[in-house]
Amino acid sequence: MSEHRGFDDEDGRGEPRRVKVTDKRRVRMDDAGSSTGGVTEAGGVGVSEGSSTSEASGRSATPPANAAPRPSSATDVDEARRQAAEYRDHLQRLAADFDNYRKRVLKEQTRAVEMASEPLVRRLLEVLDEFDLALMAAERRPDFEQFLHGVELVYAKLADILRAEGLERIDAQGRPFDPEKHEALIQVGDGDGEPVVSDVLRQGYTLKGRVIRPAGVKVTPS
Repeated sequence: MSEHRGFDDEDGRGEPRRVKVTDKRRVRMDDAGSSTGGVTEAGGVGVSEGSSTSEASGRSATPPANAAPRPSSATDVDEARRQAAEYRDHLQRLAADFDNYRKRVLKEQTRAVEMASEPLVRRLLEVLDEFDLALMAAERRPDFEQFLHGVELVYAKLADILRAEGLERIDAQGRPFDPEKHEALIQVGDGDGEPVVSDVLRQGYTLKGRVIRPAGVKVTPS
């Protein structure tokens, strides 16, 4: 408890009146003060017990902002588990279906690659049949001229079939040497001129514009 001098209030003698200020924390509430919240005998202001209790209950009724959420009920937990199990089963079925699809597509692609040459082989069977007939005819009645003519016909048919598939012979004779189309098997002469193909030792071919075998040539300087 402390004393405070008020300079505005003066007693009859002209001296400042002393006012007693009571510390609320040190005031012992009596029955009347606790019910009415009135002034205590010491002159301090009493705080009613009812008001402090209501304030405390109000503070306890309001949860703090960072309070943890209320735990879910057992029914909500069971429902969440059931949905999780359904999602897991669905994903497992999707994974199995995708794996089967991948295997089927891989098998079909492998089959397609293996059978890609089937149309060409079917046409080459005709050439094989022609060779069989020519050999049987030569065995029954040997005739070189007739046999040669038959071989020429079979060769022409084979060339037509391969040409239809995009096969073309590389024209190398007398051409400037091109390392992308020609392979120098023999090189003669020591001149400083540009190398030129003087002879074709092995035919070269392109398939649909792409070199599949370069021509083996003899090269001489020009």
